[in-house]
Amino acid sequence: MSQKVIAFFPEAAYGPALNSVGIAQACERLGHKAVFLTAPDMEGVYAGYGFEEHLVPMSAPMPPEEVAAYWQDFIDGHIPNFNKTPYEQIDNYVKDCWDAIVETAEWAQKSLPETLEKVQPDIICVDNVILFPAIKQFGKPWVRIISCSENEIPDPDIPPHLSGCSQDDKEGFEAFESRFQEVVGDIHKRFNEFLKANGEEPYPPGQFFEASPYLNLLLYPEAVKFQRRHPLDPQRFQYLEGCIRKDQPYEVPVFKKNQDKPLVYVSFGSLGCGDTETLERLIQALGKLDIRALVNVGSHLDEYQNVPDNVILDKWFPQPSVIPQVDAVIHHGGNNTFTECLYFAKPAIIMPYVWDGHDNATRVQETGHGLKMHRADWTDQDLREAVETILTSEEMSRKLQETSAQMRSSPGPEKAAAAIGALL
Repeated sequence: MSQKVIAFFPEAAYGPALNSVGIAQACERLGHKAVFLTAPDMEGVYAGYGFEEHLVPMSAPMPPEEVAAYWQDFIDGHIPNFNKTPYEQIDNYVKDCWDAIVETAEWAQKSLPETLEKVQPDIICVDNVILFPAIKQFGKPWVRIISCSENEIPDPDIPPHLSGCSQDDKEGFEAFESRFQEVVGDIHKRFNEFLKANGEEPYPPGQFFEASPYLNLLLYPEAVKFQRRHPLDPQRFQYLEGCIRKDQPYEVPVFKKNQDKPLVYVSFGSLGCGDTETLERLIQALGKLDIRALVNVGSHLDEYQNVPDNVILDKWFPQPSVIPQVDAVIHHGGNNTFTECLYFAKPAIIMPYVWDGHDNATRVQETGHGLKMHRADWTDQDLREAVETILTSEEMSRKLQETSAQMRSSPGPEKAAAAIGALL
């Protein structure tokens, strides 16, 4: 097969970015050339892995550090909303997110057609929650990658995206979807006007993207997928069993206390680290347990004092190298951490705060792979009992081992690269 150019356009966040890197690496092992289209604030991320980058502005012109600070300020400003239910977040966090996301699509359209003409890709892989008309109209096959929960592709019998509803909560489905459409109605109207101005048909209420007619790659593992009324066509929809990348090695440090006790890894993601109050409370509670804990606190490392002797903090951890070495994980429900825990057979407590973390928290519990807890509404005793449960449950361990074996038998990046290669 002659070398083809595959363009990847992930959302400007590390989860989708690193998933696409893994797939791109696998594509290059098949002899193709992978290039990345990227927002300016992610410039250098892909070059660091040896890939060619092409910038696509997604906002008004400003230095990359200001863009990064904008999104961090956006998250920090919504910290008071993190304790609310998914339904209650529709009126604030969810609404503001969709308003910002539509704006990124409007800005991208200004330069994306020219960038695609320059790159001349044979296929385009986009990992986002919104349509970029230029990609659909370029005249080459395009692939949709879904890094978040698979319920981005809706079905009458599965929970709406972001709702955190259980599989059987049909009343909750209807209430969430009705409120979502009501609140984002004006934003959706603006998006449909944008589509019309760029030669696209309007989307139904509440819809901001569509499935690719060519290929859709879902990072969700089959072991936790939803039971749909309308099963997805396997010719167009591939479950990737996660997309676990290789990262730099990690050596577990020596703890001052509990050196021979179980090891727990804690991360609320790069943006969730801004909620230092909740993390401080969690750190002190973990300090009272008969365990060791590694805690990701992001750029706020210097703000923590009196760290317990059985807890070690750091700004960043190479997660795919850390999780295999721990006994359990406490996290926010981001899809990378969610799938990594399943891949490495590690039980998890998910304390969600926004977006698809709510969906993943519900799903990890109802499929028997971990527990869901409110991120703040718990006592030290609640936390103790939950940690003891995930460390000792034989049924949970058995379930995780089965899921891990299934995921390892069909590695996501290679499966994705093969599907893209077949499409080419």
